[in-house]
Amino acid sequence: MKATIAWWDLSQSHQTIDTLRDYLQNEGVLPWSGTEGMILKFWFSDRKTNRWGAVMLWASDADMSVPLPPNRATELIGYPPTERMSTELDAWVGGTELSALSGHNRTFVPERML
Repeated sequence: MKATIAWWDLSQSHQTIDTLRDYLQNEGVLPWSGTEGMILKFWFSDRKTNRWGAVMLWASDADMSVPLPPNRATELIGYPPTERMSTELDAWVGGTELSALSGHNRTFVPERML
């Protein structure tokens, strides 16, 4: 399995964690559903450090040359991610609450974002 991690330091942007959460709720999540080779994508934020970003998990044999949905977040934020990395995953484990993801093979927006 592979992972891609990208995050922005929002201190130079007019966007905030709240405006980016609105973007996700209104338009940002759905274009990623059904992305070929992608197992899971989740977005995160940290108010203490004013960071916002995403983690994508990919199948080991995913064709990374397949076009991805437009990166509207970069357009909204106004600059590319502060940090971006892609790496192989060496090990992983599912926790006791992994079943909470079952049935969410499409867009899942936590209740706190609604």
